[in-house]
Amino acid sequence: MEINPAVTFKHDRSIMYAKRPKVLIVGAGLGGLTLGILLHKANIPFEIYERAATVKPLGSAMYFNCTTAPLFKQCGIYDEFLSIGKFISKIDMCTEDRKVAFELGFAGQEEDFGASGYIVARPQLYDLLLRQIPSERVHMNKKVLTMEQGGNGVLLRFSDGTEAEGDILVGADGAYSAVRQNLYAKLKKENKLPVTDSLPLPFSTVCIVGQTRPLTPEQFPDLGREQAVFSRVMGADKMYSWDTFTTAQNTVCWDAVLYLDEETSKDNDAFRNSEWGPEAAAAMCEQVKDFPIVSGGDKKLTLGDMIEWSDKDLISKVMLEEKVFKTWYGCRTVLIGDACHKMSPSGGAGASNAMHDAIALANRINGLPFHPIADEIEAAFKEYQNERVEWVNAAFENSKLLRNMVGQSMSSKFTRAIVKRIPAWFMRRMGIQQCRHRPQVAFLPLVEDKGTFRPGPQPSLAVKAPQEKTTADSIVHETERSTIAV
Repeated sequence: MEINPAVTFKHDRSIMYAKRPKVLIVGAGLGGLTLGILLHKANIPFEIYERAATVKPLGSAMYFNCTTAPLFKQCGIYDEFLSIGKFISKIDMCTEDRKVAFELGFAGQEEDFGASGYIVARPQLYDLLLRQIPSERVHMNKKVLTMEQGGNGVLLRFSDGTEAEGDILVGADGAYSAVRQNLYAKLKKENKLPVTDSLPLPFSTVCIVGQTRPLTPEQFPDLGREQAVFSRVMGADKMYSWDTFTTAQNTVCWDAVLYLDEETSKDNDAFRNSEWGPEAAAAMCEQVKDFPIVSGGDKKLTLGDMIEWSDKDLISKVMLEEKVFKTWYGCRTVLIGDACHKMSPSGGAGASNAMHDAIALANRINGLPFHPIADEIEAAFKEYQNERVEWVNAAFENSKLLRNMVGQSMSSKFTRAIVKRIPAWFMRRMGIQQCRHRPQVAFLPLVEDKGTFRPGPQPSLAVKAPQEKTTADSIVHETERSTIAV
């Protein structure tokens, strides 16, 4: 297929058969898989392309709560999600002498918002999502070399010499998204790219993450507790914080975060990798191995013990960038997840916001008319960004606040001093704004939200799929649209 940006066809939909747009998704991360699941349920053709040859069970633990519960319920996987997750009610903020300095509580979520929070190991969640998609729709070892788009479609060319054609291109390929870079290069030539979007992606932290093999309560006493235990240690005289999380699989997920200053930023600038791989992990393991951790008993364990109990090939070092890009789409190309907004993991909101992107975008794609032209597709992308950007910015600021809380700057210490003195009832009220966004999929049966506090507005929930009507002479296609906020 030859892509000509200057060509825009004028469709006579009265003589065309009902054709949904074909979606090409680059990136098989959590956001890309979630979008694939929803498009599959909407009977919209799609393909997912991942540049990695195999999926490794990398990463640490993740936190999900009421903001993703409706999605999991609508997709019929909530019960299985609960089986691989572990209920959590608080974060223990600890000092290096293994004492709890203060707690960040999540009490009342079931009553307030209809669902509680759970800790789940990233590999288990990834496997759950991957199993919801037909295996023939996910293509591994597909590194994109070139991307073209225009009035008559999109075209991908891969390093193995193959090509893929479609109507919509979704960049779900992470912080250093090749799709975003390609889109931005073209927009820059056309003087349509904001200056801030062309600047290098900033990063202020480096993180090492891993997960132990299954352990016993004798080895790690907190594994014997019914609830998940999330302990975060704040370094006393070092630019680090480090975490441990107990899981339903009796493993301990762990991480250590290095907060960079001007000098250490230079040392780490050479390490920019969007892959969750083991590169450079060994050296950082050596730096953090003596850090004390909280195990729930008298054992004086360290991160070195966690490292020793973990598969070395599955320990990874990653950059923790922070930025919300202004440009999320152009013509037939759109971005989701880390490709358009990268958040500090301190807030635990990166994965859930990628899933929220997938919901809003799937709703908009499902509402496109049959045989959509480029202008109609781009208009849907604009509505998608408008719906998501306010929630994303709020999550981004909250993540920065939580990241700052465990740093070593004066503002970090001041923030901790304030949080220690905030009463539980006030913390509960602060959580209301963060948990108001509980989006649902417009084309799946809605689930009852039993929370006392109602969900925030979700315009795409009112978007309907195109309806096909037949007459004696032709097929007429109509699309019902609504912008009424729910």
